[in-house]
Amino acid sequence: MLPPRDQTTICFAHVAYQLQERFVARNSGIASFQVRSPEELLRRIAEADVLVVSGLWRDDLVERAQRLRFIQSIGAGTDQFGREALTQRGIRLASARGVNAQAVAEHAIALVLALSRRLPEARDNQRGRIWRGMIGDLSAREDELGGKTLLIVGLGDIGGRLARLAKAFDMRVVGLRRDPENGAGAADAVHRMEELPALLPEADFVALTCPLVKETENLIDAVALAHMKRSAFLINVARGRCVDQAALVKNLSEGRIAGAAVDVAVEEPLAPASPLWNIETALITPHTAGETRRYEDNVLDILEDNLDRLWRGEATLRNQIL
Repeated sequence: MLPPRDQTTICFAHVAYQLQERFVARNSGIASFQVRSPEELLRRIAEADVLVVSGLWRDDLVERAQRLRFIQSIGAGTDQFGREALTQRGIRLASARGVNAQAVAEHAIALVLALSRRLPEARDNQRGRIWRGMIGDLSAREDELGGKTLLIVGLGDIGGRLARLAKAFDMRVVGLRRDPENGAGAADAVHRMEELPALLPEADFVALTCPLVKETENLIDAVALAHMKRSAFLINVARGRCVDQAALVKNLSEGRIAGAAVDVAVEEPLAPASPLWNIETALITPHTAGETRRYEDNVLDILEDNLDRLWRGEATLRNQIL
């Protein structure tokens, strides 16, 4: 159980986000402080009953977190938190799943449009003051989305929103999810994840919006890429490890698929020496799909809901992990 509201202290730990500033503006009366580095978190975690954190977390912090009772993840992913260590200490854990569903879906459709309309090439031409002439080669022109097939791998909150956006562009949408009985939503059809190899050859765009679990690690590997059309594009707004990055580089370099837009990498930040930077058919955004001006307040809405549940003695948290 958490201490009473007037005795609870929250630590907000993030290198950049303005979480404490936004929390203080809510006038909750709950004590809080903010840390910006691993060293500062290590030094002050003993003061916290509640920790709001994501990338700064390390499992060895548990030994110093004598007061800690609840961790609210800042992101939807929680694979960085060692479940066993937290369970042994009785520390509850909740994710921020859904906090950025709209933002990530919008980012994904923006990447689809950017690749279809060849916007990276246009920006490069602008930088070089090149006014491109008319093109006779149909394969080198911009394209329209109407009638194209979008295969969404992971038809959850993000994938479902992406499906609705894609339908507004008259795309044919096929979704994959672990349990198709949960419904297709706006998608034209829904299939089990195991059917991915059979569906890849149909897709003009393959969008990954799935969580990183054992079954989705390296889901898009050399074999899966070989099933894609040469004219197809890959969009990854899920997790870097959902794609075999070396295989993706090879396929892009050899022109075996038309292009890829990735918001995530296996190791982040993407190393300056990575060959992905120099591939013209690759579009890279630095894991910013979910980072909008509303992000902090969306996280705080989930945090406050979970704090109220804990103070009421409820057993179930919103987005509960532990």
